[in-house]
Amino acid sequence: MIVDLEAGRLDGMRFGTQRRIAAALGLGLEINLRGLGAEPDRVLDEGHAALPGAGKKWLDGLGWKTLSEVTYSEWGERGSIDLLAWHEPTGTLLVIEVKTELVSIEATLRKLDEKTRLAAGIAARQFEWSAKTVARLLVLPDERVERRRVAAHAAVLDGAFPLRSYAARAWCRSPAGAVAALLFLSAARGRGSPRAGGRAARIRPRVGTNVAVRRTTSGQGSG
Repeated sequence: MIVDLEAGRLDGMRFGTQRRIAAALGLGLEINLRGLGAEPDRVLDEGHAALPGAGKKWLDGLGWKTLSEVTYSEWGERGSIDLLAWHEPTGTLLVIEVKTELVSIEATLRKLDEKTRLAAGIAARQFEWSAKTVARLLVLPDERVERRRVAAHAAVLDGAFPLRSYAARAWCRSPAGAVAALLFLSAARGRGSPRAGGRAARIRPRVGTNVAVRRTTSGQGSG
């Protein structure tokens, strides 16, 4: 079965079997449903680009210096920090992970832990920022689907990100201490500030584009 999976001979093999084999190897398994129109990756990239842009604009307005897509490679650990924010008055470094879709909580937490652990060294070597405190922030789109996912996994996410809503925004305005926060951000508003509630604004694909349907194991990492 492993040989067949590696060779792409999947006919007759149950998806659950494929998923278990991939998980045992520490891999993720993804299925895409494609139709007519533009490439789905372009739609996903546009959605992913909107949230960091809104977050950067909001934090810059609060006095942070924010950089996008900070890459790193540290002893076999490599990736890209979606947003790396520096608050010079307090010496606070904020590692921000942006997700347009919360697919794998385990993979998201594992990768964000890695980035937070390496962030101080990355900031010192690349930008000469000497961080006294390193905090982390998970940003999700302000949509009903993602709010329901967070609520459904509250037992895990409440412990991983105890700071939410007004408390998280207040911390960003006046950072103090190494916190872990989660914010819902509405990129469609164009101003970059998280909102407290109301109808969720959605990032919609253009007419005629594909929609990618992804099924991913808990072992899939994020870039």
